[in-house]
Amino acid sequence: MNIEKFIQRAEVLHKRLADLYETASVLPWISPDLLPQAFKELYNTSKIVQLAAEDLYQQNEELVKTRNWLEAERHHYQDLFELAPDGYLVTNTEGIIQEANLTAAKLLNVSKHFLVGKPIINFVLLEERQQVRNELIQLSQSDRVRELFVHLQQRYGEFFDAALTVAVIRNHQGEAISLRWMLRNITERQHLESTIVKDDDNIFSDAYGGKLRPIHKYVKGETIPLNPLVIWYVSQGLVKLTTYCETGEEVLIGLATAGMVFGSSLTSLNIYQATALADVELVSIYAAEIAASPTLSHTLLPKINQRLQQTESFLVICGRRRVQERLHHLLQLLKREVGETVPEGTRLSVRFTHEDFASACCTTRVTITRLMGKLQEEGIISFDFKKHIILRDVD
Repeated sequence: MNIEKFIQRAEVLHKRLADLYETASVLPWISPDLLPQAFKELYNTSKIVQLAAEDLYQQNEELVKTRNWLEAERHHYQDLFELAPDGYLVTNTEGIIQEANLTAAKLLNVSKHFLVGKPIINFVLLEERQQVRNELIQLSQSDRVRELFVHLQQRYGEFFDAALTVAVIRNHQGEAISLRWMLRNITERQHLESTIVKDDDNIFSDAYGGKLRPIHKYVKGETIPLNPLVIWYVSQGLVKLTTYCETGEEVLIGLATAGMVFGSSLTSLNIYQATALADVELVSIYAAEIAASPTLSHTLLPKINQRLQQTESFLVICGRRRVQERLHHLLQLLKREVGETVPEGTRLSVRFTHEDFASACCTTRVTITRLMGKLQEEGIISFDFKKHIILRDVD
């Protein structure tokens, strides 16, 4: 009911009760006590209703002002959303588009109306769709903002290099309810970066120093997303590379230290996972850039070769017959890869768990614990105050 009409009716009711009270008080057949008292109570009640109606009117005025303010704010942010220089999309957790701004529609060469209800995967290069599907599954299980590098295809148009930044939106119960996407066409940026470097010295100071390429940071224990079109360069930190055997056990197959590269395109394994063993900073390089730039290829080839040689070293460890020998050669490998000289010997700069050693040596954690205890008793290894292993003499 309209508030103003309600107040008017309350006023009319109040006036009628007052008139009725005056009439009833002079009628001879009405008890002088009963009816006047009843009308008096009705009159007082109607007065309370009238006051409540006036208070309700004031509250309604405040609500109208608040609603108008919220509507103005909504239009303001809607304009910012629509006119933003980057493309923005809102999808459900399965990647079905629910909202899109004008820039996103322009990037994909479609109308906003056409975009709503369509899977975002439809605009991804066919060969990359499975990778994006895997990312969608992982997104619902993480609160971290992710950046994906894919090829998107315009409707009736060409493919272009795109950077997709994705964030998960959750309800009060912590359930993922939608995804927010930012789309950027980075084709020109990729071309600029691939032509601006001239020699080996510049390629890492410019392309890898953060001046041209963004730095992607991952904290210790976090799984690093892998894109078959992208090779990661480790600017800082240490990355553990693993696979899984038929029994479901994790197998350590490599360690990417600062200055090394890794990526799913550098392996033929169906299951390949990268995990940050320490806080890491990574730089992404498109495989297409390497093919198009002889300078970039020349610079990265030794680093790819370094990863190949390390993989062979891990294979040699697995080929040792005795577990004790495997552990011995693993410690030697880690000494070369992540060792730093200290007065007591060589300190491994990263803390490894017995599970890490067990997966690299193809044995159990219990066996590794027993062998590590023996090495400590023999004085071959010790630990600093941060529980980092110090190798004294494992030759």
